[in-house]
Amino acid sequence: MAGLKAFAIALILTPILRDIFRSYNIVDRPGFRRIHRHPVPRIGGIPIAIAYAFAIFSLSGANSGLGVVAFKLLPGAGIVFLTGLIDDFFNLPALAKLGGQIIAALLVFSSGLSIETLGASNTLPLWLNLPLTIFWLLLTTNALNLIDGLDGLCAGIGFLATLTLFGAAMLYGNQPLAYATLPLAAALLGFLYYNSNPATVFLGDSGALLIGFLLGCYGMIWTQKTSTLLGLLVPLIALSVPLLDVLVAIARRLLRRQPIFGADRAHIHHRLLDRGLTPKRAVWVLYLFAACAAGLALLLSAPQVARFRNILLVLLAVAIWLGLRELRYKEFDVIGQIFFGNTMRKHLQEQLTLDQMISSLNAATTREEWWIALTKTAAGCGWSKLCWVSSQATQEINNSSLEPAWTFQIPLGDLGFIQVEGPKRISGLDLVEFAYAVQQSAASRDWHPIEVH
Repeated sequence: MAGLKAFAIALILTPILRDIFRSYNIVDRPGFRRIHRHPVPRIGGIPIAIAYAFAIFSLSGANSGLGVVAFKLLPGAGIVFLTGLIDDFFNLPALAKLGGQIIAALLVFSSGLSIETLGASNTLPLWLNLPLTIFWLLLTTNALNLIDGLDGLCAGIGFLATLTLFGAAMLYGNQPLAYATLPLAAALLGFLYYNSNPATVFLGDSGALLIGFLLGCYGMIWTQKTSTLLGLLVPLIALSVPLLDVLVAIARRLLRRQPIFGADRAHIHHRLLDRGLTPKRAVWVLYLFAACAAGLALLLSAPQVARFRNILLVLLAVAIWLGLRELRYKEFDVIGQIFFGNTMRKHLQEQLTLDQMISSLNAATTREEWWIALTKTAAGCGWSKLCWVSSQATQEINNSSLEPAWTFQIPLGDLGFIQVEGPKRISGLDLVEFAYAVQQSAASRDWHPIEVH
């Protein structure tokens, strides 16, 4: 009955609030990172929050266990909802939004809901339990918010993840979790009727943050009933799509040296659009992946498939890798070339060659020794010609079998200049680094004028 109430309230209340806010012109307007063409109200969090709270309070009276869970969830969820709602209307600074989420996480922790264990039967100490709980709630809260970029995407992914945890709760008799998740799943289903493509109403930050925060709380309720590391995988895999998106976003921005909390148009759903998918198809692709992850999460929790768990986890890792490869992120292509191509080996070899040359140049006490060190480097790099021209003399070595295709000159002041020539395809040094090392070594020399015979 609670699920039915939440569904009915969301289904009836959403269009009413949508039309009210539209009449007052309180809408989300098209922009660079938005694909909708017309102003759309973003007040979806309000009917979802009302539907969920009404359903939870109606159940808590009949179930004392649920009442305890409700009072653990709702205060923090209320803070997150209000933070998102204020941001929807007034665009809060990032630090203010983060502060509201941290306060909500602290409220949940103080009520007795936390990670508690991490794959062990012993309770975690406070100094570890508190930061892990806050980190987990911040991660899930913002992961759902970041993925809210296409019609029905965040609400649909949230619905599938909530349904997964509800199924796990029913399978293993976790009644508090089952009672807490069903109203949210039902409310999201009612809201999706208006949020699916083409959407007439958006979630807004109030809705996306609320869904992510509640899902984080559900994950902690689940882990309280298990003391194995495997049990922690259920909420992680159930939320794999938004968590993967936020982790990829952080990795991309770190590689590009961009602010982690900055906005861009390179999230997973954006990449699917760039690959030519329509918004509706992109959402269904992510739905499909989320549904497969949901099924896998339930399978992993079943003791009947214990001997196949490692295989399933490997298959999940392969699927994630193939998916990221198809998205064609340039940042990860570069990393792949460095670690799995010849780039790292080549760079290491060049650095070793340069270091050896510098050591030989520094150890040289005469012009001849200094010149020999350069000629050894030129031979090792496969250059066509190396020539040292000064006012006293000209010294050079040639490799007649290699036709020169380029030339490079290094001025040495009173000592003349070094000229290098090489073929089209060379293996060797970065010429800029080579030139700098030669100039630095030459500047430290104090030779007498060379004797010409």
